[in-house]
Amino acid sequence: MTAPDMNAPIRKIAAVLSAVVASGGLAACVGSFDPVTDASSPIAPRVQALVDANREYPSWADFPRVIEPLPEPVAIAAQVSTLRVTGGALAGEVSRIDWQNTGDPAEFAAAVQARIDSVPVAPVTQETLAEIEDFARRTRERGRAPPPVDRR
Repeated sequence: MTAPDMNAPIRKIAAVLSAVVASGGLAACVGSFDPVTDASSPIAPRVQALVDANREYPSWADFPRVIEPLPEPVAIAAQVSTLRVTGGALAGEVSRIDWQNTGDPAEFAAAVQARIDSVPVAPVTQETLAEIEDFARRTRERGRAPPPVDRR
């Protein structure tokens, strides 16, 4: 046998094996579509009653009928053309915006950092993690109950 002749059975075996695995995976899901209520549960009768009451899916008769007529194709075409016109107007407004981006990202980042640094920050937000943990430790120590009083 040549190499292609020897590889053919391997491909066939792989195809059959993958089909068997796929069908086995689908067969494993079959039980999840019909779950059984645990009879030992104290609320099992109530659960089963709710399941049985809601087992049927709604039919088309349960949905309300559309009372108003569907729009005519001419009305839909008019709405589409209105959307196109307003979309064009919006694109024109966007093109007139003076976008403030510099060509240099480092310069832009420096300008943003300068604007952030110019705003004063509350002292609480400047605390480090060590300061926060120290405050939490001191608060826990203050919240500890005093030793019991000797009654003798």
